[in-house]
Amino acid sequence: MRSEELHETLLPKRLALPIFASDPLSSVAYATQEILLVLTLGGLAYLHFTPWIAAAVVALMAVVVLSYRQVVHAYPSGGGSYEVVSSNLGASAGLVVAASLLVDYVMTVAVSVASGVDNIISALPGLAEHRVALAIGFVALLTGVNLRGLRESGRAFAAPTYLFIAGVLIMVGTGLLRYLLGRPPVAESAGYGITGDPADTGLAGFALVMLCLRAFSSGCTALTGVEAISNGVPAFRKPKSKNAATTMAVMGAIAVAMFVGVTTLALVAKVHITDDSCRLTGLVGDCGSHTQRTVIAQLASAVFGGESSFGFYFVQAATALVLILAANTAFNGFPLLADILAQHRYLPRQLHNRGDRLAFSNGIIALALAAGLLLWFYKADVTSLIHLYILGVFTSFTLSQTGMVRHWNRELRDEGAAPETRRRGQAARVINALGAVVTGLVLVIVLATKFTQGAWLAVVAAVLLWLMMRGIRRHYDATAAELAAPDPRAELVRPSRVLVIVLVSTLHKPTLRALAYARAFKPDQLEALTVAVDREETASLERQWHELDIDVPLKVIDSPYREITRPVVEYIRSVRRSSPREVVGVFIPEYVVGRWWEHLLHNQSALWLKSRLLFTPGVMVTSVPWQLTSSARADHPAARAPGSVRRGEPPGGRAASPPAETGRGSEPEG
Repeated sequence: MRSEELHETLLPKRLALPIFASDPLSSVAYATQEILLVLTLGGLAYLHFTPWIAAAVVALMAVVVLSYRQVVHAYPSGGGSYEVVSSNLGASAGLVVAASLLVDYVMTVAVSVASGVDNIISALPGLAEHRVALAIGFVALLTGVNLRGLRESGRAFAAPTYLFIAGVLIMVGTGLLRYLLGRPPVAESAGYGITGDPADTGLAGFALVMLCLRAFSSGCTALTGVEAISNGVPAFRKPKSKNAATTMAVMGAIAVAMFVGVTTLALVAKVHITDDSCRLTGLVGDCGSHTQRTVIAQLASAVFGGESSFGFYFVQAATALVLILAANTAFNGFPLLADILAQHRYLPRQLHNRGDRLAFSNGIIALALAAGLLLWFYKADVTSLIHLYILGVFTSFTLSQTGMVRHWNRELRDEGAAPETRRRGQAARVINALGAVVTGLVLVIVLATKFTQGAWLAVVAAVLLWLMMRGIRRHYDATAAELAAPDPRAELVRPSRVLVIVLVSTLHKPTLRALAYARAFKPDQLEALTVAVDREETASLERQWHELDIDVPLKVIDSPYREITRPVVEYIRSVRRSSPREVVGVFIPEYVVGRWWEHLLHNQSALWLKSRLLFTPGVMVTSVPWQLTSSARADHPAARAPGSVRRGEPPGGRAASPPAETGRGSEPEG
């Protein structure tokens, strides 16, 4: 796609929802399960706290969604939490948010894909031993689709997201209708008891509160990805802010309805699930070989009539798909945030580049590699990965809402604002202040309950990323200051003299071409330079030089230890020291070869010479290639260049560019 076609990639709301909201929508597939897993640490006695914890999660989600709607309207240029915090709390605080979100996006891909694979294994247990390969394969598939472009990934992923929403809502509706008719669904695990962990049995007082807080922090995984829409406002069609805010409201309503429905149905169907099958009582056979189905799988089986029903496989397939596709939220959020950070010189500039399809290809690939390594290291285990999760997102939530409070304070200081505008600003400030307080409390809870269970790794990763971004910015700033030209005319002053040196080893066609090319530059002084490694060969070269009456002086450097690079570099640097205002041009004749094995037969001393001379100020190195006959073998470009099919170019319709005279794959004459 041409750069001018960027507007064609803008998203309508129906595609933006599955692209930016698939993560929070899919979180309902495991948020309820995470609450139950924590509460059953004490056996079945604490499951009656589930509705209260779920209600707290729903209230928090409502506050966060309302808060981020304010962000979307106030900062429509994208950047979300990072831009809000940088503008209102300073660059260092903004980098804390950026580092936290980048880590959280990587975790989103890892957790979503691992959870999706879990649901596939729930339907097809025989695939359990291929868990890691499946997870990494799905990451590769998502990467390929996203490299095709934002709009294309939306079209590919829209149907599974909407099918998942429909499947869950139908399952919840059917299950609750059966409950009202007196025939409630019963989960396959309803008859199992659960032996509590001795450390978490019979809790009271503060210990019981901490257990409930742990369950609440695990349930807060339902909020991951909420900020992605605020990061992606520029990807929406106009009016961008309005469409993004509407999409966020729809996402919040659907996510709340699904989460409440799944949690209610899990309590009605008496789902009993634990982190260790051997704590289940009433099992027949070896507990170690028993595979517990996910909460969604148990509910689908109970509602639709067992594993042989179409409804069960439909819900499982849709859940597995949407959980895997939930990673797409990160595949869009991560590259967009990395692009903004690269523009601000906190990340390498390559992350700002768009690929063939106008997608931020480098950011997509970087995210895929990081998530793939994480899945491989943790063996795609959701329980292990979940402890690293949500810490970053609540850090960004808290700082973002605090920044918005300061934003509204600044806006309200304008006494000339209309009364209606001031009332809206005051209401927005209340919402953001409430959001800051609530998300700050959740951040403290998450740190207290998950830090020792693995969340400290996410903290360390975010700190290292913060330090790295600060270092990159310092480097770019120092480089910009060093390269700045306060007086451009001073830099355009011609050197006092130009000395050109042509390196020579043998008098033949490549050497003569280099001499002719050097003469064309009309330097103030021109000389040929050779290194006397073998005295007889050097004497023969000098005789030929005089016999041909070449009007360029030949200078011979003695090299008793048979070195070539060191004497040449030392001589050229001595010339620079004696005349600092002179510019020295070094011309190196080189062979260009066409067969791979010819590289083994010709030395690469040109590379050594160039690498050493590049560190010498005032020295310009020029390669003068001589194409051997075999080089024609390598001068056959493909009929179609990369991307030509997508650009609609006919076979052979694009002329091949002439080979650049870079000397790559060649040998110096010297």
